[in-house]
Order: sequence, then C-alpha cells, then structure tokens
Amino acid sequence: MFMKILQLCKKFPYPLTSGESIAVTYLSRALYKRGCEITLLAMNTTKHFVRIESLPKSFNHYQAVYTVPVDNRVKYFDALKNLFSNKSYHISRFISKEYELKLKEILEYNHFDIVQLESLYVCPYLDCIKKHTSARVVMRAHNVEYEIWERIRDQMPVGIKRWYLGRLTNQLKQYELSMLSQYDLLVPISDKDLSKFRKLGYNKQAKSIPIGLDLADYQFREAIPETIPSLSFIGGFDWQPNKEGVEWFLKQIWPSVRRDFPDIKLHLAGRGMPGSISGQQSEHLVIEEDVDDAKAFIAEHTAMIVPLLAGSGTRVKILEGLALGRIVITTTIGLEGIPARHDHELMIADDTDGFLHALSMLTTQPEKVKAMRSNAVSFIRQHYDHIQLADQLIESYSADQNEN
Repeated sequence: MFMKILQLCKKFPYPLTSGESIAVTYLSRALYKRGCEITLLAMNTTKHFVRIESLPKSFNHYQAVYTVPVDNRVKYFDALKNLFSNKSYHISRFISKEYELKLKEILEYNHFDIVQLESLYVCPYLDCIKKHTSARVVMRAHNVEYEIWERIRDQMPVGIKRWYLGRLTNQLKQYELSMLSQYDLLVPISDKDLSKFRKLGYNKQAKSIPIGLDLADYQFREAIPETIPSLSFIGGFDWQPNKEGVEWFLKQIWPSVRRDFPDIKLHLAGRGMPGSISGQQSEHLVIEEDVDDAKAFIAEHTAMIVPLLAGSGTRVKILEGLALGRIVITTTIGLEGIPARHDHELMIADDTDGFLHALSMLTTQPEKVKAMRSNAVSFIRQHYDHIQLADQLIESYSADQNEN
C-alpha cells in the first residue's frame, strides 16, 4: 500500500555504525522497496555530525532529506541549572527552534499519511506536528528510554553522582510516561518492551516489530577452525552501557580468561573509546578503535562478546554477529528482546564461570560450534529480514488507516 511517511530522527542515520542508524536505515530501505515515499528530517548533532555531501549513492531511498544542525553536547552549567527544574535534561538537549521551524515548513507544504518518530527525543515537536498535519503519529520505540538510565544508576556506587543521575532518570521517566497518550500507534522493537509500555499505562494500538537487517549485506563466511578462539567486541563507547560493560569485563572476567586461555586475543573496536580502556592495549588485548567496516571486523573473529549490564531495547550488534554466523557470548541483559536460545544460537554468560564455559565449548567442541553458527544464521533469516518486517509495519499502518 502506497504511503507518504515523514521520519523524524534525533541523529542522522548514517554511517551504519550504531544500532539506531542500522535500525532506521534498513527499515527505511524496506519501506521504499515496498513502494512507500519517505521524507527524512534528522538532527545533525554535534555528537554525531555527518557531512551530507559525502553520503554514498546507495543512500537513495528517501524522497527528500532535510537536516538541521543541533548542539546536543552536555553543558555543565545547563546541567547544574537542571537541579532547580522539573524538566528532563536528557530531552532538553534535543530541543531546537530551528528544527521546529523546518518541521513546520515541511508539514505545511507536504501531505503525509504517517509521521514516524524514531526516538522519544523528538517528542518535544508533537505539538507542532498535531497543529500542522492530520497524519497519524507513530512512535517507533527503540528502547524504554528511562530503563537504560535506571540500570546505569543501579551500577553506580552510592554518592552524589548516583543521586544526580537518579534525579535525571526520574525526570526522563516522567516525561516518557507523559508522552504515551500522544501516539496513535506504538511500535516497540520487542515483545518485552511492548509489555513494559502496557504496564506503564499505554492502552492504544500497538504492534511489536523487531529491527530488521538487509540480509544481502550479511553473507555467512565459514571461519577457519582455530585451536584458540579470537574474540571481538565492537560498539560505540559514547553509549554508557557499552563503556561500563567492557570495563566490567576487563576487570572481572578477562584476568581469568587469560589464566585459562593464555594464548587468546581480544580485539576491541568502537568510536569514543576512553583512555582507561585503550591504555590497556597489549599483545593479547588489541585496540582497533573506530574500524571502517564493522561487518568485516566481526567476521574476522571466531566469537563476539557483548558484556552488557545495562540497556533496553535490542542490541543490533548481537543480530549482526548471529547473521554473520559468529558465536555470540552475551549477558542476560544483553540478550533482552531477542528470542535466541542459550546453547543453541548463542551463549549466555553473566559471570566468570559462564564466560569460561563458553570459551571451553569453543575450543573443545568443533561440531557444536558449527551447528550453533548454522542455527544463528537460520534464526536471523527467520525472524529479522527487513522486508518481511516492513510488510508487517505497512499492514499495521493500513489497518489503522482503515479504522479511521
């Protein structure tokens, strides 16, 4: 069914180096392939600034692309002022008069069937949307946002920083709850998140639709059998759960891994890596920081670790690792939202013993490793094809339209 969709993003969805960019881009491509006309209005933030003129020719699935520069840096004076405010500082960093004016202009000169919000952080523009269009408002919720920060807070020692983060988290939670009544359709990316939103009070139309991958971009390549596995981690270290998860792994797990598997190597990659991690480089801890091709990096190594202690939504890097046929070792929290099974498509490890058990399997059970890789690829093809998921979304949009 042909539809005109306006997609609002808090950052430009390219390059495909973050889960959010992958989620936005692959869905947009699939909607375009299914005949929808999509217009993008994205913030081009200080934190993730993209030179639009350098986009590849393959980035051609939008009818029109608009960007607005937004300075979303954390400013300590503004953060201090927030102590005397009930507004969410997380949200206020994404409020831009210029973005609102561009949105108003686009809505006044175009007709849309759907305005698709790709983040809670574009909700400050709901009044503008509802004033200037009758299009249905869809929230594609990549996370339960406040849940991420609750978990980060809970990992911190008692003190002023924990208290302040708790205050920010409560403000974000109240804002997220206040927005639930504003959507015509809620599209979380997992059944777990949909259940959470229902418990929080959302009582309107909803459909959980996972993040999809363009499977043509993920060709399985059989790894050369290795006596000692090569481990990888890739993820943006400007996302706090990644930074804290890797720090936890290096402090709590890595010494025991090195003791039992003295020849093993761990390769770490990702933008914004802090010196506290990059400074630990050694013969067995290889720091690669910001690699050009994430998929090639993942495919080079036997297994991928995703040691998360906080987060919400779905970890796209796990999906990418499974799609490439790599053994993924993650925590229970890391796997949330992904219905893969321990010891079948991947391995779950929440402590030292769990990681050592997974590595022992990798080094002593080659037939099981081969079967797990095959299971992983089949699992992704069954559940995460971006075209099939776009069809589900279009069906939900069509049903909603018919009811109206």
